[in-house]
Amino acid sequence: MAEEVSYNEDHIRSLDWKEHIRLRPGMYIGKLGNGTAYDDGIYILIKEVLDNCIDEYVMGYGKKIDIKVKDGYVTVRDYGRGIPLGKLVDVVSKINTGAKYDSKAFKKSVGLNGVGTKAVNALSDYFEIEAYREGVGRRAIFERGVLKDEVPIESTEERNGTMVRFRPDDAIFKNFKYKSEFIERMLWNYCYLNTGMSIWFNGERFHSKNGLLDLLEEKISDEPLYPIIHLLGDDIEVAFTHTSSYGEEYYSFVNGQHTTQGGTHQGAFREAYARVVKDFFGKNYEPSDIRSSLIAAVSIKVVEPVFESQTKTKLGSTEMEPDGKSVRAFINDFLKEKLDNYLHKNPTVAEAIEKKIKNNERERKDLAGIRKLAKERAKKANLHNKKLRDCRLHYNDPKSGERAKETVMFITEGDSASGSITKSRDVNTQAVFSLRGKPLNCFGLTKKIVYENEEFNLIQAALNIEDGLEGLRYSKVIVATDADVDGMHIRLLLLTFFLQFFPDLIRNNHLYILQTPLFRVRNKKETIYCYSDKEKRDAMEKLGKTAEITRFKGLGEISPDEFKNFIGEDIRLEPVVISKDFTISDLLTFYMGKNTPERQEFIIDNLRVEKDLVDEEKPGVIIEEAAEA
Repeated sequence: MAEEVSYNEDHIRSLDWKEHIRLRPGMYIGKLGNGTAYDDGIYILIKEVLDNCIDEYVMGYGKKIDIKVKDGYVTVRDYGRGIPLGKLVDVVSKINTGAKYDSKAFKKSVGLNGVGTKAVNALSDYFEIEAYREGVGRRAIFERGVLKDEVPIESTEERNGTMVRFRPDDAIFKNFKYKSEFIERMLWNYCYLNTGMSIWFNGERFHSKNGLLDLLEEKISDEPLYPIIHLLGDDIEVAFTHTSSYGEEYYSFVNGQHTTQGGTHQGAFREAYARVVKDFFGKNYEPSDIRSSLIAAVSIKVVEPVFESQTKTKLGSTEMEPDGKSVRAFINDFLKEKLDNYLHKNPTVAEAIEKKIKNNERERKDLAGIRKLAKERAKKANLHNKKLRDCRLHYNDPKSGERAKETVMFITEGDSASGSITKSRDVNTQAVFSLRGKPLNCFGLTKKIVYENEEFNLIQAALNIEDGLEGLRYSKVIVATDADVDGMHIRLLLLTFFLQFFPDLIRNNHLYILQTPLFRVRNKKETIYCYSDKEKRDAMEKLGKTAEITRFKGLGEISPDEFKNFIGEDIRLEPVVISKDFTISDLLTFYMGKNTPERQEFIIDNLRVEKDLVDEEKPGVIIEEAAEA
């Protein structure tokens, strides 16, 4: 019989504000992470500080923000009104204190619950804040939310505003490292939504004149089929066009906040756009045919918006303001007037849209028969298929809760690699898909090949992305191949598949490359795994010249006991990001098209051979193959 556990007043305890944030950080910043994903907590910390600066700008105070990131420290300086000096400590350390509770001071701000900066304070091992108002100021310094020092600044030449400097606590954000490209993307979004404002990041200026039009021009990775349509109204701005890519792509915002998971406003735009286009042409086109290959940006402003989480990635509001129009009716009425007028005035654009709709309709009907056969084949294959070793939780399942963001699917080459990962994985959140061999080079092929090729069809089915990303079953899709020529080729073939047919997966930061160690350096006391030649040299310097070095050539050579070190808490991932300097078609043509002199020259210039990995500066060191696995 189980031992009876007493339950009384002694078991009830109250946490202070900082203890609760540090104990349950996911409630405040979504997830932790180490900086390899755009929505990792260290970027949310920057965003929470920036939101306050943006709110100042929106209210008409301060057109410039300075940001510096160096050695893990983040410094943010705005030139707004400055926090009232007597409340400086309170607003960053008392949960129910802040100006955002006064709707007169901040009518359409993002940070309505006054928690953001307090979370940054609690989750930083160093947090400093200074406010300047009319030639005087105040400074406060905290460590992990505990006030260490507070001093008045008797006289200053600093312009009005607020400065925050912090360093994320590496006890919480283990091995964290900021990636400039993720910060830059965040800053550009702020600028697109606040034309006229300048953000300076490590000396580089970010500024937008044309708002969402600039955003789409930067985001489009294929040639638009017609000039971007840019429509403006009170509390709403939209921009959109069609490309030759597959899928739908949306960038949605509320009060300047990037709602990466969409919400009521994004859903309303999708419905309204299809309805207005259908009514304009007077034909009963399928909404999916109207929207396929659409890329759009939508921004609205709402009084006291309701988000579905503290990280504000999905709008839950159904009303524009108290006792006002619904979000759905507001967006529908706007598009019904503005888009309908635009299409009447621009018949060549209307003609291009209808041509694209008809092409989508034709392709959908062509695929209908083969899609049905492929689904039946996939269903039969799944009964016996050993390719996918699934996990218990899934990204698209509400029952998975916060852990849904941890779900991943590794795509591996061969049974040996998949075997090592399968034996060492977390069965709750990590799935493994094993490739039979090298996938087909699908460059230049139509989507028909996704259904005709069994392996591609099974990958599509495993991810559940046939009809878009709404049903995506894993937060991250991780390509795990060997670091040799064959492994790199397989990686390129998989990237081609996703770029060609499911670019949204990459645009929404769901595709990653697994980094596995190239070397193991060890002596009798310590083992160090190294991911580069430099790390190997550093390890050899630390462990001595007699250290044994093992060169890993394939994932299958790493034993399951060792593999768990590389796919757990300390996993190293490299996000796949589409550069704004190239279109998808340019990238695929260069890397996967016909062999050209330009590509041959590129390969020769970037070729690294095995001897490059051997440390020639350390004579006497043993380098052996990893055979014991």
